[in-house]
Amino acid sequence: MPNKLFRALALSLIAAAAAVTGVVAQTRTVTDEEVTKVHRSTLLIDSHNDITSFTVDGLDIGKPAPKNMTDIPRLRQGGVGAVFLSIYVAARYTEGNHSANRALQMIDTARHDIIDAHPNDFVFATTADQIEEAHKRGKIAGLMGIEGGHAIEDSLRLLRDYYKLGVRYMTLTWSNTNNWADSSGDIDKPGVQRHNGLTPFGKDVVREMNRLGMMVDISHVADKTFWDALEVSKAPLIASHSACRALANVPRNMTDEMIVALAKKGGVVQMNFYCEFLTTEKPAHATLADVVNHIDHVGKIAGIDAVGIGSDFDGIECAPQGLDDVSKFPNLTRALLEKGYTASDIRKIYGGNLLRVMRAAEAASDKTGK
Repeated sequence: MPNKLFRALALSLIAAAAAVTGVVAQTRTVTDEEVTKVHRSTLLIDSHNDITSFTVDGLDIGKPAPKNMTDIPRLRQGGVGAVFLSIYVAARYTEGNHSANRALQMIDTARHDIIDAHPNDFVFATTADQIEEAHKRGKIAGLMGIEGGHAIEDSLRLLRDYYKLGVRYMTLTWSNTNNWADSSGDIDKPGVQRHNGLTPFGKDVVREMNRLGMMVDISHVADKTFWDALEVSKAPLIASHSACRALANVPRNMTDEMIVALAKKGGVVQMNFYCEFLTTEKPAHATLADVVNHIDHVGKIAGIDAVGIGSDFDGIECAPQGLDDVSKFPNLTRALLEKGYTASDIRKIYGGNLLRVMRAAEAASDKTGK
């Protein structure tokens, strides 16, 4: 067999194998200079970071925090341009109706302990334009997203108040089913009152989020809740911190059908870095390569415009080797370049796609009245 024909056949077999596995074959060697150049050209937006769960108890992220995954020195080292600080409300706060109180405390720690306390590094942002403006000024844009729809205590009035305080997305559920939406976290628990997705009030919540311009986040929700939200929402949805069920078969991850449907409506899957959502092989520890595999998979089935980054740093016990804190994002840039992703692809994954969805949510809003 002639050498050229042999090489062509080998390349086609490699490409076919990559297509089957969802992994892009490594195509080239990348220099440190190229990694630095490409990484600096991005506006890296992490759509889900839980460091607020520690600052609310007194942690100062202005100082090195080696027991955590996030602090300002490492955010700078990692080239993070914007971060959605999680307004996480644990399920236990539903007892005695303390969810709103906790949400307000979490909003305060995001605004006061992180953004206002570190004005040389952070600036508060609520729009896509403000994210870009902060980046031009060399600042990290600090935004907020509520994690757990029970935080609104079944009140559209509270939802509107949260928006006025700066919240720009809400995860419809956490791991607990609330009074109006089913969660993926308790599908096997006995005694849980299920709703078959969204209740009529739950659909009103989605509609009001659209009206406000607040992004609808379907991470943590049950599959039927996802489909209901997709049908009701007139704006694209986000999965602020999820991964692919085809590669790690856990209920928190999204099926291929869900990912494709989300993408067709303009939405984006923000990749979660939790080990157990990246690989279910025990006792294997997830690696940087597993993150790339999930990005590859979404890109293969739904297109590059459907992928983003939602690390879940400081909300997870285990992060991938090589991507285990906010300083390590350049390692992901290198891995993506080695896999054949272009600088334009990486800029979309790191922030461009989420900015597009955010602008779509802003455009769909109608604050002139109910």
